[in-house]
Amino acid sequence: MAGNALTDIFRIKELRERILFTLFWLVIFRLGAYLPLPGINASALRSYFESLAGSGGGVTDYLDFFAGGAFKNFSLFMLGVMPYISTQIIMQLLLIVFPSLKKAAEEEGGRRKLQRWTRIGAVVVCVIQSYAVTVWADRIPNAITMARLPYTLVAILTVTTGSMFLVWVGEQITKRGIGNGVSLIIFAGIVARLPNASYELVKKIQRDELNPIYAIVVLLMFVGVIALVVYEQQGQRKIPVNYAKRVVGRKMYGAQNTYIPFKINPSGVIPVIFASSLLSFPLQIAQSFGVNAKWLRDFAYFLRPSGFWYNFFYVLLIIFFAYFYTQVTLNPQEISKNIRENGGSIPGIRSEKMEEYLTRILNRIILPGSLYLGLIALIPSLVTQLFNFPSQLAYLLGGTSLLILVGVDLDTMAQVEALLKMHHHDGLVRKGHIRSRNL
Repeated sequence: MAGNALTDIFRIKELRERILFTLFWLVIFRLGAYLPLPGINASALRSYFESLAGSGGGVTDYLDFFAGGAFKNFSLFMLGVMPYISTQIIMQLLLIVFPSLKKAAEEEGGRRKLQRWTRIGAVVVCVIQSYAVTVWADRIPNAITMARLPYTLVAILTVTTGSMFLVWVGEQITKRGIGNGVSLIIFAGIVARLPNASYELVKKIQRDELNPIYAIVVLLMFVGVIALVVYEQQGQRKIPVNYAKRVVGRKMYGAQNTYIPFKINPSGVIPVIFASSLLSFPLQIAQSFGVNAKWLRDFAYFLRPSGFWYNFFYVLLIIFFAYFYTQVTLNPQEISKNIRENGGSIPGIRSEKMEEYLTRILNRIILPGSLYLGLIALIPSLVTQLFNFPSQLAYLLGGTSLLILVGVDLDTMAQVEALLKMHHHDGLVRKGHIRSRNL
């Protein structure tokens, strides 16, 4: 049934309910980002961060960016979902290091056990990070309006509960809404900050601190990068697979030719989110406890987001997680086993060499894909230093946020597309499906 795609979305009851359910919880998330913790003086916080506006907040701005603006508000959701993501990384690494743990996770009910362990670990990480926040709050004049001990206990309990509540919200959106819930929470935090960042850009141009021509050039560059990211995200390397005739029961199935679609960037935005989360954890700890330890202050300065070493480790971690996550989700050994068990073969490749062939293909496409992710992640730092562009807008329009915005948007569009097709409606694009490039 042909028709306007946007109209069709709200005509279909299931899709309409899923979208409204998702929007409801995202609004709750944004409201919670402005509710300060008990015992926090919001006006004192505002004055403190306004005094840092000229020199930049450094690590604080970076942490606030990933919390969707909730970190500087000392809100219920000031840590966002990053503690949960950090715990997921740790659990995935432990599965590789300890084969017995991986075996237990693969048993019946193992996935549920792994999720429970991850949640428990996330609570531990939240407690550590929330305690670090309470220590850091002592540095802000008149920020705490309660006695130190009660404030510490209340802050740890509130922040931990807020982060785990967001994890629950993300799971509910994934099950009953549209898109990946945790990714959409990060997405909503980024989008919500765009108007304020754009206003800062206008003010900087009005104060003659930024050449308008430079601003136009940078904005056009961001538009071009967005187009390249979409182009790269949709790219595929198709591996042909032929299936011979086979008999199942009393039926004979004829030969079938199909293919395995390997994306240029199989892991999507996961490496970027993982790398950012892994770097933000030690940064927050170092900043919070750096008052009492010089080596922590030195470490925080060494790993400052605008510095060389932060960006160096950032790119390395993106490349590492691109390989790591692809090996977890696209195991050549399992793919080869499934092909052989179903009587399939790859033209020109011997059966025993299939795993080696698929591994070689994956390695060839992951490296340029991960380098591409790393290059885009460096754009905000380069633009800020070369053009004196506002760091707040640079981090929102480029690098990590750009990859997250495009990746989450494409994933959500694909799910909407599938639901429209299931109900016999046209898709969101002209030919009814989001096309991929063949490589």
